[in-house]
Amino acid sequence: MTDPIPAEVFLAAYPDDIGSQANILRSLVRRAVPGVIERVRPGWRLIGYEIPVGRRPRYFAYVAPEPKHVHIGFEYGVLMADPHRLLEGAHLRLRKVRFLTFRPGQPIPAAEVVELTRDAARIAILSREERLALAADRDEAY
Repeated sequence: MTDPIPAEVFLAAYPDDIGSQANILRSLVRRAVPGVIERVRPGWRLIGYEIPVGRRPRYFAYVAPEPKHVHIGFEYGVLMADPHRLLEGAHLRLRKVRFLTFRPGQPIPAAEVVELTRDAARIAILSREERLALAADRDEAY
């Protein structure tokens, strides 16, 4: 197993303004979910977040910098409440992931990002059966 890459080293490969936006998002994830596990996933080119649950942490969110913008995404985004209608990705026909995109200098709505991140963590710790039931409930609502 290779040594983990620090997030700061990973972000150094991106423009400073992208790194700044990514660092804001990183701090919001840590504020929303104390004890979150942050890990660079170089193959996926992102910083992944897991919530400790039992013997195996559950992956639930990511911060993904790109040359012109940065995403914060949620593994079970399709199941999340989105009262402010901020989540993107449904148009891409992604099965379950949803995300937000921020360009350099664009204000990040901290309260809303924290709220979404907490909801993402809540859904991630559900059992598979509970997530399937939640999905069925969402389908019936539409």
